[in-house]
Amino acid sequence: MPMPTDIPIIDLMLGIPSEEAKRSYDFMRPLFRDAQSLESFDFPVEYMFKDVPTFSSLGDRIKFTLQEMDKYNIEQALIGVSLTDEVAQQALREHPDRFLASCGTDPNRGMEDIRDIVRMHEQFDIKAVSAFPAGCVPQVPIDDKRFYPVYAKCVELDVPIFCCVGVPGPRIPMACQHVERIDEVMWFFPDLKFVMRHGAEPWEELAVKLMLKWPNLYYSTSAFAPRYYPKAIVDYANTRGSDKVLYAGYFPMGLSLERIMRDMPGVPFRDAVWPKFLRENAVALLGL
Repeated sequence: MPMPTDIPIIDLMLGIPSEEAKRSYDFMRPLFRDAQSLESFDFPVEYMFKDVPTFSSLGDRIKFTLQEMDKYNIEQALIGVSLTDEVAQQALREHPDRFLASCGTDPNRGMEDIRDIVRMHEQFDIKAVSAFPAGCVPQVPIDDKRFYPVYAKCVELDVPIFCCVGVPGPRIPMACQHVERIDEVMWFFPDLKFVMRHGAEPWEELAVKLMLKWPNLYYSTSAFAPRYYPKAIVDYANTRGSDKVLYAGYFPMGLSLERIMRDMPGVPFRDAVWPKFLRENAVALLGL
């Protein structure tokens, strides 16, 4: 079945564009060693993406984002917020029906990181915590003891953690994001809702095997144009995994919504999968 056009979509990875987007990757700079990453790239994975969205004069950034969402029938979007991000705070405050809050985590900060998660839960009603193990300085493996207080707090607050898994796009080491590391985390925290981000490649078949094993393990499609969704994931969604695979984009980080939605009708999901993938699974996961 082609992609239905009447489903109000929930996008589980979307950002508010900025003219200063390049600065948002400075946190990873201490990890870079090759000349292109240090000197040439505006976007750490631009060698992988074509036509990365750029913005020179946006005007009202929030209004622009809402217009893009409306154009492609995206009813709600999960956006990152921090205690210093005034634009995201404004978007959440003025449009609570359109934007859902997610906060990042840096387990290297110990209890101060946990306190910040609690503060943002109280102030912005965060629906998720996001993690980038390979982007932490120093890197923090998915199953490292430094992550355990974060996982425990997510269980306590009843919010999922969205975690990058698989080979990272930036030219930084990958071992900390090996999919097999999720197994022990799910064993120790059976109540933790863990959502894989950014593909899980090249271990997508292992990701499927672990989703079959662990009830609270999920997969989101962030950072992939739909034409490149892994076959193992599409097959899993069409069979036993229809409740486990969720739509997440990558606008404006690496893909335009136009590119994503242009590709989307070509994804060979079965009829019953589309409503779950585009909306219903997110409603259930985030408790909307």
